[in-house]
Amino acid sequence: MNTLALLLAALPVWLWVVIIVWSLAWEGWALWIAARNKHIAWFIILLLVHTLGILEIIYIFFIARPLQKKRAAESSAGSAENK
Repeated sequence: MNTLALLLAALPVWLWVVIIVWSLAWEGWALWIAARNKHIAWFIILLLVHTLGILEIIYIFFIARPLQKKRAAESSAGSAENK
């Protein structure tokens, strides 16, 4: 067996549980946001690529959040024009 496999096998069970819960939480949140924003490509990428939450955090805070802020600004500007 290679050294990486031996290292991973030596991790305690509680650490595996923490890693799995961490990853699933970020994965679920990112998939929910991608589906809500109709980002089909991002949804597929996030569903297939597992990076322990790293890609999900990048999507949530650097891709989806600026888009949501832009939409909110456009929405408030549009409602101000209607008044």
